[in-house]
Amino acid sequence: MYLRCWWFNLGFPNPAQYCTVDEALWHRDLSVTLICQREKNIVHRLKSLPQEQQNLFLPFIQRSATAASRSRSAMDTSKLKANDARVQNASFTTRGLTYEYMIGEPQDKPPVGTVLLLHGFPDTSFGWRCQVPFLMARGLRVIVPDLLGYAGSSTPTNLEDMSLKNMSEDMKNLVHHVAGHDQQIILGGHDWGGHFAWRMALWQRQIIKCVFSICTPFFAPSPYSFEDLVRSGKLPNFGYQLQFIGPDVEREIQGETKMRQLINALYSGKGPEGEVGFSVHKGVIFKNLEKLGKTPSLTEEELDHHVAKFMLQKAPQMRGPLNWYRTGAINRGDEKEIAEKDIVFEMPTLFIAATKDLALPPHLAKNMESCMPKLTRGEVDSTHWALTEAADEVNDIIGKWLSNIVDETSKASL
Repeated sequence: MYLRCWWFNLGFPNPAQYCTVDEALWHRDLSVTLICQREKNIVHRLKSLPQEQQNLFLPFIQRSATAASRSRSAMDTSKLKANDARVQNASFTTRGLTYEYMIGEPQDKPPVGTVLLLHGFPDTSFGWRCQVPFLMARGLRVIVPDLLGYAGSSTPTNLEDMSLKNMSEDMKNLVHHVAGHDQQIILGGHDWGGHFAWRMALWQRQIIKCVFSICTPFFAPSPYSFEDLVRSGKLPNFGYQLQFIGPDVEREIQGETKMRQLINALYSGKGPEGEVGFSVHKGVIFKNLEKLGKTPSLTEEELDHHVAKFMLQKAPQMRGPLNWYRTGAINRGDEKEIAEKDIVFEMPTLFIAATKDLALPPHLAKNMESCMPKLTRGEVDSTHWALTEAADEVNDIIGKWLSNIVDETSKASL
């Protein structure tokens, strides 16, 4: 007979494979679930076994649990620093476009799965610096690209190359390049990356095991112009996007000094009298940029690294990032057919809201259950920058959700 074991960060060879068991010893139906969770070494379940057989099997579990615990404790899970040795940087070309990406592998053992993380605006792969080590410590391979228009990745001149449908295909090709063709991935996103993740789950659902998004709820495809809805006053918290679509930010923000001022403003830097450099209703307030003190959301080293990555783009450096806001009509055209159908996400989904997010307030996610029967919700006390401001809470929610998915998958196979 065969024993189906779901191996999650246990360090065994041949993860998630069938193992031959001696028929003479295991003469009754056997089902075992081994799941490594964050706050305990092993949750084990033995069904329909006499006590003497359990006693034979338990030492094997305990030895493995001890090894897994030691391996995890040895893994440094502190947030990544600039040019951190725990991850590697690489590049990948598809459709004639180059993506720079960061990849992290679990320590001293083969990965038990692959996570693809998608960043938002104004961010890069470095935006996931608090989550990457946490996921690596759980035995996962983590791939984090700098998306088109950002850092050292390409900025296409044709906006159609930046459609969510085309970039979803790019991400599939990147996953196949790194991890092979024979596994489904865990997909996560934040801000624009969250919106991208939901769309990728529609366009490339065959390669996706589960999806999570931080701050960004699922917005169903619509035949109506999003920009027109904002202009009508129905979505005042997206007023900044009208400025981003236009030429002002791209024209005004060029060179390292201006780029530093902009990033500082977008990450909530404030002036001596409470002045801000960005409003969700109006966008960038150029006259205030020079007045702002350093944002508390980034260390000096992180701000330097952030600016350096944005300066890898040719002038005007903001053209690529802002082009994401200029593809609305292209994406609506691609989504016209699916907008006419009932959308259901069959895979497990997770949405984590940030209670102080002014651009994406939690109430925007109130109807997600209608298309996500396996939705899990989480909430953190944070602004839009939850990935770093509430890193421990975000990681804890993601970790428990992943453990539950492994648990449910194991039960379904028994």
